[in-house]
Amino acid sequence: MLWRVLLGIDLAAAAVAVSFFLWGLSDGTALYAPGAWLALLGGIAAVIGGGIVLHRQGRTRLASALLSLLAIPAAGYAAFILLVIVLEPRWT
Repeated sequence: MLWRVLLGIDLAAAAVAVSFFLWGLSDGTALYAPGAWLALLGGIAAVIGGGIVLHRQGRTRLASALLSLLAIPAAGYAAFILLVIVLEPRWT
């Protein structure tokens, strides 16, 4: 169950990263740093792919640990954005 939750969070984070990359391709800004984009998207793919492979091999704890490397910061950032939207803080 934990593995599926972490995988879902990772897939959502990957979708956000890919959408930013596609947006950057459409306006041309992603072409300024192709190495950074390759490293970012490759790292995300490695985490998700590694988690799936480890889970299929029966090493669910290790797969969950690997997926949590991306899921914990992504969930923390999502919680921060949600709090900013809900609480409407004054930034003055």
